[in-house]
Amino acid sequence: MSTSHVRGAVVVGVDATSAAGLALAWAADEAALRRLPLHVVLAVDAPGLEGGSAELTSLWTSWGPAIRTVYATVLEEARDFAVGRHPELTVVAELADGSPVDVLRARAPGSSMVVIGSRHRGIVRDLLSRESVGEPLVTHAPCPVVVVRAPELVTHAPPDVVVGVDGSAVSAEAVRFAFEEAAFREARLVAVSAWQPTHLRDVSSEEVEDEVRRVLVESTAGWREKYPQVDLRHSVVRGHPVRVLSDAAQCAVVLVAGSRGLGGFSGLLLGSVGQGLMHHAPCPVVIVPHPAGDGAV
Repeated sequence: MSTSHVRGAVVVGVDATSAAGLALAWAADEAALRRLPLHVVLAVDAPGLEGGSAELTSLWTSWGPAIRTVYATVLEEARDFAVGRHPELTVVAELADGSPVDVLRARAPGSSMVVIGSRHRGIVRDLLSRESVGEPLVTHAPCPVVVVRAPELVTHAPPDVVVGVDGSAVSAEAVRFAFEEAAFREARLVAVSAWQPTHLRDVSSEEVEDEVRRVLVESTAGWREKYPQVDLRHSVVRGHPVRVLSDAAQCAVVLVAGSRGLGGFSGLLLGSVGQGLMHHAPCPVVIVPHPAGDGAV
């Protein structure tokens, strides 16, 4: 096992849960598709020993070495799985000390993406808390974060990659990633904009929908020229973005969205749409940050 940081790698956080297995398989496939190394990371999270009770410290002192041994075995099995799935893949496996959020966030700079399962928690964290990994990781990660809740569902060829578009700078980054992903997968790209009725009396629903469609077409025009091989479809749908995008992604291999689009609050780095998709989308979700680095607009 190595603790070296692998620049440009697909980083995947693993543990002993079934969700982590889905994330590992997705990450290995993605790394092989992009011809990138795979960096498999398992975090050993001591349960708040600083300022904790003497009983908790004593418990961890007694159990810690055995837990690390179990974790090392899980990590080795994860590495063997990835190599067995893609023998040509360069795989680095790392057992790291710290919380899953802190460990994965530290490895995000310089990585192509970070992949997690929707219920990514270590054994100790599972027993002693219910801390979420996805939302705090997405909030600050400088690279795309992929949340794998379910395996890819391919029901037709070519498969669909779905991207949410709202004309914002964050959305533009999501569009860029989505075109790239569709090109790698030889997939059709479905660019989706959701709209809801306006409260302005002098603006009709037809005018709102026309403006949304105009922004959608303009937001994808430049990338369509760069990736002419990608079959691009536009879709403008009335409804809440979480519902609209989730419905559009029912048979998609991946759903791509920005970390925060239009209408967010300045203090909320991960918008309600991103949060909703992470919890409800029927396929793997890629949350793409703003190029400024932390997801803020």
